[in-house]
Amino acid sequence: MSSATPSLPRLVFTDLDGTLLDHDSYEWQPAVPWLERLRHAGVAVIPVTSKTRAELMPLRRELGLKDTPFIAENGAVIGLPPAWQHARLDRDPNFVDGLAIKTPGIDISFLRTRLGVMRERLGVRFRSMGELSIDEIMSLTGLSEPQARLARVREGCEPLIWDDTEMALVDFRQALEADGLCLLRGGRFWHAMGQLDKGDGVRWLVERYEALRGRRPLTLGLGDGPNDVPLLEAVDRAVLIPGHHGHTVNLGNAHQYHARQPGPTGWAEGLDYWWGDELPTPFDEQ
Repeated sequence: MSSATPSLPRLVFTDLDGTLLDHDSYEWQPAVPWLERLRHAGVAVIPVTSKTRAELMPLRRELGLKDTPFIAENGAVIGLPPAWQHARLDRDPNFVDGLAIKTPGIDISFLRTRLGVMRERLGVRFRSMGELSIDEIMSLTGLSEPQARLARVREGCEPLIWDDTEMALVDFRQALEADGLCLLRGGRFWHAMGQLDKGDGVRWLVERYEALRGRRPLTLGLGDGPNDVPLLEAVDRAVLIPGHHGHTVNLGNAHQYHARQPGPTGWAEGLDYWWGDELPTPFDEQ
């Protein structure tokens, strides 16, 4: 459905939970044919997620995305593989598994301190990820114990379970914003962090791509939650996937497709809609 030429470079930016990964089972099998097709076409698939870097490292390998960048913790952490590193700009990065790690947000210890101050000052009730037991995280998310432990290794974004009224939430959000922080609605949690979002990470990576390659790519974004709106409004083509969260998601992107199916099935449906007639399949050249 896009008028772009097949030769135009492309990037896919995708949320994970409830989008590329099934909300309940975390499976992605329905998306495998398109993941293969994108790899065959040389299109990087870039995770943009509330997950931590620790969670993403093994998952990137399982998904076949270890050579692509990623945006973790809703934009607070950006990982750059060697092909995305700049000789001058990344001379002194934090290298982990060959990755240059960028942390444009604020430090997690500072964030948790400020959240504690806010809770005491406003008298509001919430539980943060750092306060939850491993069993509680497993129960809330359906993650295994090892995965739940990785979910607690946070660097710049703290998930919250809100246990107070909607009116108290409004006051809490306003107090955070006055303190230079923000509150984003995810699929399962609220996310407290610095004043940045998934869209900031997307724009940063598009600019890095253009600086390295000399061409601006056509971008496609996929997501299902309210915290994906900045991602979906920062790309050329958007796919909104029906979520299990029950929250209304409104997009301002002029080029948006609303998938009928949830999770990875809807993910593949969105790729079919925008690029199905434009990208070759691995069998086209055999």
